[in-house]
Amino acid sequence: MGQEINKRRFDNSDFDLFAIKLKNETELLRQWFAESRFESDKLMAGLELEACLVDSNFRPAAVNETFFETADSDYLTPELAKFNIELNVDALPLNTGVLTGLRQSLQQHWHNCRRAAQLMATDVIAVGILPTLTDADLSTENMSKMVRYEALNEQVLSKRKGKPLRLNIVGKENLQSLHYDVMLESAATSLQIHLQVPQEKAVAYYNASVFVSAFTVAAAANSPFLFGKSLWEESRIPLFEQAVESGGFDAAANGPLHRVSFGSDYCRQSLMECFDENLKHFPVLLPMNFATAPQALQHLRLHNGTIWRWNRPIIGFNDKHEPHLRIEHRVMPAGPTITDQLANIALYYGLVNYFAEQDTVKSEMKAFSTAKDNFYNAARFGLKASVKWSDGNSYSLQKLFKEVLLDYAALGLRKLGVDKKDSDFYLHVIKQRVASGRTGSNWQQMFVRRYGKDMRLMTQQYFIRQNSDKAVHQWDWSIIDAE
Repeated sequence: MGQEINKRRFDNSDFDLFAIKLKNETELLRQWFAESRFESDKLMAGLELEACLVDSNFRPAAVNETFFETADSDYLTPELAKFNIELNVDALPLNTGVLTGLRQSLQQHWHNCRRAAQLMATDVIAVGILPTLTDADLSTENMSKMVRYEALNEQVLSKRKGKPLRLNIVGKENLQSLHYDVMLESAATSLQIHLQVPQEKAVAYYNASVFVSAFTVAAAANSPFLFGKSLWEESRIPLFEQAVESGGFDAAANGPLHRVSFGSDYCRQSLMECFDENLKHFPVLLPMNFATAPQALQHLRLHNGTIWRWNRPIIGFNDKHEPHLRIEHRVMPAGPTITDQLANIALYYGLVNYFAEQDTVKSEMKAFSTAKDNFYNAARFGLKASVKWSDGNSYSLQKLFKEVLLDYAALGLRKLGVDKKDSDFYLHVIKQRVASGRTGSNWQQMFVRRYGKDMRLMTQQYFIRQNSDKAVHQWDWSIIDAE
């Protein structure tokens, strides 16, 4: 959730000074866009993976502080809860060997995480929502010891004038919960895919990322349960949107612009439109004032880090302090396996490149409201969802994948120059997943139908299969003895 700060409580002078700096940095960013100041030579790929620490009973283990000391890695960072971690990989050029390179990095870091966790008699698991998690686990006692999270918690509740956060998810079952903190957010763990883009192509890639979100969230679905309730195929989506629900200024606080959302529209001219919206419509949550030059954009980046669009534009810097533009595709859950996650990554990069680069993008990318409706239908119903297509008709996602989307993804990867063997392998994983309907979410639900809501048993069996790295479409529901 971003950079650490060193101050928990703020007064009006902090907000006033931050507002001045944020406005100045926003104007500086506008100048950079006008002058085409961003790196523009190549596409770059990267990712962040969030995961859960679990004990021998596959319950959340709130020990991340000790875990980080044991792991001693610059690639690991804390998340909101003490039982969550985030691992990162180095960015790679989005070309021939990108999928192999990302896989090698992810495998190495995952192995190191497991080894460090096992030294503490714990382990790590990648799953969108940990099935054994209970409402009681999401207390401030389990909040990571970072000033940022303590301040964020206080400010979200302050903006809500002390009103509790109400979780109300209607799915196969109905779940309601009341929280006086933001810890609900820590129930969701994601695979966040990064795409660094040249400035002249940034709008096309951002809009394409928005458009393909319905397809990627359905194909990757892995979060059907929360607190034992069967909800959406990808229940992270309504969970996160409600977990830090806080709107814009004044009357807009109850309007359509919320801090976690699908966004308000496609971009028209530049990604600057998102940062203008950040300034105009979202109150500052963390008015930490830094003694840095405006060119670092530290206040703008901190503010942007408290607005969680499912596709979020990012300003980054290289080793020479030159700025670049990055898109963070946040819709996919963690898990089930490394192979599955690489297949999800291949699907995103293939589809987003196809729709960003092809002339068909103008006809096939429907109105933003249609893309938004498609996204929420896909999150709720997964591959069985019905979505609107360019001809104005509605089709099941399974049909679209079989007839056009996998071909589009293959073409997109080919135009990127991705190794054909890698492309064929990972898109075949998606093809088989679509044909069988067996996403991570489907497997979990079918297991519960067979064995009842024994979440510990289900998580154990999921964990065993995850570490076999056999793709989820190949999983069965037999009980495997733990070694």
